[in-house]
Amino acid sequence: MRIAVILLAVAAGLPLLAQDRSPRKLIPEMDGKSLYVAYCASCHGMDGKGKGPVAAALKDKVPDLTSLSFRRGGKFPSADLEKMILGEGDPRTAHGSREMPVWGPLFRQVENDQEVGLVRARRLVEYIGAWQKPKR
Repeated sequence: MRIAVILLAVAAGLPLLAQDRSPRKLIPEMDGKSLYVAYCASCHGMDGKGKGPVAAALKDKVPDLTSLSFRRGGKFPSADLEKMILGEGDPRTAHGSREMPVWGPLFRQVENDQEVGLVRARRLVEYIGAWQKPKR
C-alpha cells in the first residue's frame, strides 16, 4: 500500500518526501502559497491539516499546521518553524523525526548572485502563519 501511495503521488507530480529522498527541484516562484504547494502539500495537504496524499505512507503522523499557535499557547512558533524548514533546528524537539525533508540546501541555491533561501523560508512561514487561529 505504501508503495502504491508514493507512486501515485509521484505520478501526480508531487514531490516524494519520505526520508529525504525528495526530488530537488527549485521552483522559480517566491510566494508562500506556491512554495507550500510545491514542497509541503503532498504530506501536509492543501489545507495544512496533515492529510496530504503521501501522509498515509509515512510512519509518523503528519502534523496539522493550522494549529501550531494553539498548541503553543497562542504564540506562533515562526522562528522554530523557519529553522525546521531550513534544517537548522533539532528535528526531535518539534517534528519527531527527520522524515520531513530539509529544504535549506535547495532553498539556498544561489540565483543571480543572490542567496534567497531565507526569503523562501520566511514567506513559507508567513503563509502557514496566516492559517493560525487565536487561542480560545
